[in-house]
Amino acid sequence: MKSRIALVIAIATLAGSAIAGSKGNEAKGKFYFRQNCKQCHTKGATGGEITPLNKKVTQWHSYFETGKHANGKEPLSKYLTPEQLRDVQAFLEAHAADSLQPETCGK
Repeated sequence: MKSRIALVIAIATLAGSAIAGSKGNEAKGKFYFRQNCKQCHTKGATGGEITPLNKKVTQWHSYFETGKHANGKEPLSKYLTPEQLRDVQAFLEAHAADSLQPETCGK
């Protein structure tokens, strides 16, 4: 019985490490957001102004879970690689309206 409990704990720990390891790089995400998203998502641009403050953390999470862009018409993968998307998601969630560090991405 004790060995089964130890095995379950070990598996849970490894699974948690794998999930934590899949979190993106916030600094890279800011760079990718500025390089790829801001060209269409600034004030007066066709996509409208988008900053991390446009959504709450859970809303950004849901947005990336669906993986759709342009009101669900295009896949996000059309614009960024999966790794880049994880990075942008990390940046947007870390600085969302209800985050501990709300901010825009600057110019």
